[in-house]
Amino acid sequence: MENYFNYFTEIEEHFQRRRGGILLLSTLDWALIETWKDAGIPLEAALRGIDAAFERYEKRPSKTRKVNSLAYCAQEVLAEAEAMKEAAVGVVQEPKAQAGFSSAEIAGFLRRNATELESAKLPSRPGISPEAVARAIAAALRGMASEIESKSALPKLEDLERRLTVQEEKLFAVLLAAVTDDEVVFVRAQADRELAPYRSKMPSAQIEQLLKQYVHKKLLEKYGVPRLSLFYM
Repeated sequence: MENYFNYFTEIEEHFQRRRGGILLLSTLDWALIETWKDAGIPLEAALRGIDAAFERYEKRPSKTRKVNSLAYCAQEVLAEAEAMKEAAVGVVQEPKAQAGFSSAEIAGFLRRNATELESAKLPSRPGISPEAVARAIAAALRGMASEIESKSALPKLEDLERRLTVQEEKLFAVLLAAVTDDEVVFVRAQADRELAPYRSKMPSAQIEQLLKQYVHKKLLEKYGVPRLSLFYM
């Protein structure tokens, strides 16, 4: 996927502009953006899909209810992504430049996340210690920061992002193992309620991925665990 490390902000701001007012995105909305990112949906396809959804909405004879969720645009975003994929067949893609981050900015981001991890109040169960995993990941983040600062050239961001994804998945796995089943069921029920009006607009595979991302985000937020991805810089 292209180096769109402003992916979340661009989509949020574009949705707000088309809606015609500031609306804070919900956990479901942020989880949906994350499923698009993970699926490799280009930023341009997401923005075009939002436009298409609002153009369809504006043609409706009655507009008594405003669009209150990014999920309203999900079907059009997927359609635009597919159209772009078909249009790109046989086209040679020029390599994208690295995103505009400096080594100091990236190192600072990694160290801030390390500090937040060390201070997070995490749950535990006999034989399962998210705190120990968090400390180990914090040490790994500090090591990455020092490594970046010691080199004259900026690291390849795709490679760094993969390393951060591995660390975050490790942390989430141990956190999920430590919380109670009731807590996970409660969060899933919340997600089901929020997603109910939009289920018909999404394929089942995307719905399941969205539920997973929703649980992920809710648990990380509850326990004060930072997102490690460069998309959150």
